[in-house]
Amino acid sequence: MKYDWIFFDADETLFSFDAFSGLRRMFAQYGVDFEPHHFEQYRALTKPLWEAYHHGKISADELQTTRFNQWAKQLSRDPRELNHAYLIAMADVCRPLDGVEQMLGELAGQVRFGIITNGFTALQDLRLQRTGLKPHFEFVVISENIGLPKPHSGIFEHALSLAGAEKSAVLMVGDTLETDILGGQNSGLDTCWLSHGKENTTAIQPTYRIASMDKLAPLVRA
Repeated sequence: MKYDWIFFDADETLFSFDAFSGLRRMFAQYGVDFEPHHFEQYRALTKPLWEAYHHGKISADELQTTRFNQWAKQLSRDPRELNHAYLIAMADVCRPLDGVEQMLGELAGQVRFGIITNGFTALQDLRLQRTGLKPHFEFVVISENIGLPKPHSGIFEHALSLAGAEKSAVLMVGDTLETDILGGQNSGLDTCWLSHGKENTTAIQPTYRIASMDKLAPLVRA
């Protein structure tokens, strides 16, 4: 076995992240028929917020509340209430990606697993429990809790400390080159990009590339 540990990203690596379905589910509670054009407006608003968060320019709390400020005014609600309702709705619609459960079962007992995520605390434990995946993971490092998002090397160093592992014994797996792969590389880890069939148009070069999670077990066994 090439590695003792695999660190995983969460969203679109282990779990589906269907934000549109989650938002539709959440807003239905407030009598809003959330349409595709609403979603495009939401994405346009949140993209620079996520970029600012990844670069440490705003906090997790600022991101979570700012993204719902406009809707909160329209609905005469607190943006924190809307954000909490959204996270619960996302846990409801979340599913493991194809191949994830099989991969974890195949490697169980041979490799140890951890999660490093820029997602938010209220969502992580809930969906791990609901999907039945929680027993596989020895820890979940959440950027919101430690104040450092990926690609900051500090969040990877924190995970390494929890694992008690040498860097050469760890593989970082994620779907986002700019956070998961770059952050892992800058921390001295081997990396595996879950590409979902996309092309790499960046200068970031992962150690490995797989198109789907069913390819991971053969890779780490080779």
